Amino acid sequence: MLTTQATAIDGVICIIPKVFTDDRGSFFQSYHHQQYQDIGIDTLFVQDNQSYSKKGCLRGLHYQESPHAQAKLIRVLQGEIYDVAVDLKPDSPTFGQWHGQYLSSKTNDQLYIPNHCAHGFYVISDAASVLYKCDHPYHPESERSLRWDDPLLDIQWPLLPGSTPVLSAKDQKAPFFNPKHHSN
Repeated sequence: MLTTQATAIDGVICIIPKVFTDDRGSFFQSYHHQQYQDIGIDTLFVQDNQSYSKKGCLRGLHYQESPHAQAKLIRVLQGEIYDVAVDLKPDSPTFGQWHGQYLSSKTNDQLYIPNHCAHGFYVISDAASVLYKCDHPYHPESERSLRWDDPLLDIQWPLLPGSTPVLSAKDQKAPFFNPKHHSN
């Protein structure tokens, strides 16, 4: 049993699984293809990625260009993150807009991000392990990034006052969002 919550971004869906809890702990199905089809996600996932990041790490905003664009199903195995999707589909009513949401191993909520979105997350807890399913394999030549602090996107990351996120060298050099580039 899955419950969904719509987001303001075209195709981005928050998924809330049914968690069964008793005195032993808890259990839930983290993925069941037919149940995801029933809620409108008919994606065939072909690759799982897992990351471990320390508090204050920001990964993203990443995406792959077509024909290797990736839809992703994000969930947190340990800790808490602030997860962000940016709509890069030129004919979408939400083009250039973003959705951010907290995901945690305590709630087991998931975020489905369609292949027309860039994705990134910021680690809130002391550390976080994140698992994301992808519908296309990693293709280095198609990989792209956007600046996490792009003023045009104006993402409201929940950073501590005066803090700077820990970024990879690649993410430090990421270009700014250019609507004209993504409109072609």
